[in-house]
Amino acid sequence: MRFRPCIDIHNGKVKQIVGGSLNDQGDEAKENFVSLQDAAYYARLYKRDKLKGGHIIMLNPVDSMYYSENYQQAKKALMEYPKGLQIGGGINADNAKEFLDLGASHVIVTSYVFSDGNINYENLEKLVKAIGKDKLVLDLSCRKKDGDYYIVTDRWQKFTNVKVNYETLDYLSSFCDEFLIHGVDVEGKSSGIEKELVLMLSKWDKLPITYAGGVGSYSDVELLKKLSNSKLDLTVGSSLDIFGGNLEYKKIIEMCK
Repeated sequence: MRFRPCIDIHNGKVKQIVGGSLNDQGDEAKENFVSLQDAAYYARLYKRDKLKGGHIIMLNPVDSMYYSENYQQAKKALMEYPKGLQIGGGINADNAKEFLDLGASHVIVTSYVFSDGNINYENLEKLVKAIGKDKLVLDLSCRKKDGDYYIVTDRWQKFTNVKVNYETLDYLSSFCDEFLIHGVDVEGKSSGIEKELVLMLSKWDKLPITYAGGVGSYSDVELLKKLSNSKLDLTVGSSLDIFGGNLEYKKIIEMCK
């Protein structure tokens, strides 16, 4: 189990938000924390502590007035820690290589691959052709509906018809290097992990999976480790002291070793 750090950028600032609160209209979100530091500061921190495979997420849509500010923040972070961080937000087959050239180890994609409620096979194949399977992370962040977990897109605002299950993981594993999966209903709430989702994901082990969502205590970290038998990697955001929370960043690193 590895700790995967994060840098979430919204409206040009490093933030921690409540995941389900994003709204493209007015670029709104419920904020847990707005940092006085820029993205490069956090990249330096993660580089110092030799934490690889963390992710930068640009949370505004590409047509937002804030996208260029997000891009500049992300660019500085990538240049600060070359090949140490992944990046997502507005990535497609045309711009993916640009972010890799800026220093990203991988690009993270959701909405470009899951559009109109289903898997866009043409876009998925174009993306793999452009950068290769080994540079692609598929974000299968999901919300529960009618007893099942469904992939959500467009900054977690739209449900797809694609369930997060073993069949989906098996199929998509041939196109990517890793999966990033947020339990969106608990993301940013520090209210506990999605235990059912964690148990399901931990029984599948063909590719690395990073789980995010709901960690609010050290006991949540221990529970995740126990339920997943240390198979899942972990992201913690709002609860960390570096983002205004109560959990010590250094202690979380040690717990995940």
